[in-house]
Parts: sequence; structure tokens; C-alpha cells
Amino acid sequence: MTIHKTVIPAAGLGTRMLPAAKAVPKEMLPILDRPTIQYVIEEAAEAGIDDAILITSKTKRALEDHFRPNPELEDRLKSAGRSSLLDSLQKLSRQVQFHFIDQAQQRGLGDAVFQSQKQVGNQPFLCQLGDAVFSGALLPARQLVEAFERFGTSVIGLEEVSEEKVSRYGIIGGQRIEEDIWKLDSLVEKPSKDTAPSRLAIAARYILTPAIFDCLAETKSGVGGEIQLTDGLRLLLAREPIHGVILKGKRHDIGNPIDWLRTNLIFASQVPEIWKQLGPLLRQLLKAP
Repeated sequence: MTIHKTVIPAAGLGTRMLPAAKAVPKEMLPILDRPTIQYVIEEAAEAGIDDAILITSKTKRALEDHFRPNPELEDRLKSAGRSSLLDSLQKLSRQVQFHFIDQAQQRGLGDAVFQSQKQVGNQPFLCQLGDAVFSGALLPARQLVEAFERFGTSVIGLEEVSEEKVSRYGIIGGQRIEEDIWKLDSLVEKPSKDTAPSRLAIAARYILTPAIFDCLAETKSGVGGEIQLTDGLRLLLAREPIHGVILKGKRHDIGNPIDWLRTNLIFASQVPEIWKQLGPLLRQLLKAP
């Protein structure tokens, strides 16, 4: 089956980005000239995805407004000869159809994914966390779609982390069947470095079969009443195979101010005309006492 849909959980409160995220969703915070969420959907579109399902909340209408046409703004830009400012967004809107679903209560990532069941139907789908973007020649969505076309199973994006960081992530165990591909036999949420089955962390990107919805329906809530996606995946693994793919793209988070600023600088360094202006300033600041 071909992957046509992506589910993007984006209802979280973004407390680590307060007060900036009080009225502006963290997924709308810009990386250079566009909001983070646009990079996420552009990644999906590049992999052939044409249907985006965003799990949001009533306090995050800015996400919906960003992708909705704005004839008044478009007319003003056209009359001023500046229509090109919206080119990337308009191109994306021609490629992808958008749907928005409210997550009424903040009950965790697993519950956010579960909210998409009716819209997804009985199809495998891509799942992308809305506060992580990637750079590189091969982005995760395409890499995971290609892996799914080979194996026909759920596929989890992975990144190798240091031993000291395994306790921050969901970690997989299993058998390496090719250079960058693993067949999973365990999933452990935030293990200690002494008990971690590997140093391969779940990295914000998944392709999931529709069987995940039955698993999430059976998943019990944990701390804070939240339903964890990793717990649902553990049930899924007991019922059908799951593969993991070490992602070739580099992950960049925007979950806190330092990471957001770092991501902006990294992306700026990849655009010569922007770095030409920023580079001297940064070198000057580094020399300052």
C-alpha cells in the first residue's frame, strides 16, 4: 500500500517555550522565513504525502490559519509586486490537503495519534512530531516510506544517542538485519544506561499500520493520565513485526529556547546569502568579553 497520509500531533502546551508559546503555538515559531510546522509538512510532501492531519487544540487556531488561504493578504502582496513571499506556502497548499482535529484533553502522544483514527481509516500512515525538523539530502519521511514499501510493516525512525542520553528517550532493542535497519524485539521508555537494550532512540518519525489504533485503545494511561505512544507500540510489537531505520537526516528540536535558537543558526548556515550577513556578527560576538 502507498502512504498518502501524515498525522502530526501538535496540541501540546509547549510549556518549555513559555512565555513565547502562550499565544503562539511552538510549532508556529519560525526557523528562518517559515514556521516549524511548514518544514514538517514540506518533508511529508516531498515523500509523496498528499493528506495532512494535524491534531491541535482550540488554543492553536494559528496553525489552521497559516494553511488557510488569505485572499486579502494575497491581493495586497500581488498589487505590491511581492507575491513571491507566499510562493512556498501556496505550492505546499496545492500539494497537500489539510485536516484539523481538536484533542479535547491533553492526554499524551498516544491519545493524540488515536484521535486521527476516523480520518486515517484502515490505512498505514506517516506520523511526524510537530516540534522536530530534519536537515540533509534524505529526509525521514522519504526514508521511512521507502522502508515501508520494502517490509510492509510499521517502521520507526531511529537515531543513535550517547550512553549518557539514553534515559531521555524511548530506546529499541532487536536485531540488525542490514547496515541501518533493525527488526525490533523490545521498546523501553527512558531506561537507565545500565538497562538500555541499545543506544538507538526513537526519533520523532514513524510509519504505523492501522493496527496501532486497537493497541492504543487498549493502552492504559500512566503518570498524569497520559497515554504513551511507546506503550501502544509495545502492544503492537507483540502482534506484528516492527522495523527500525537509522535516519540519515539530522534532527533539530525547537522544544526550548536554546534548541530553537541553535536550529535557526544551523539552518541559517546552510543558506549562503543569509550566513554572509550573520557570520560576521557571530564572530564579533564570540570575540566580545
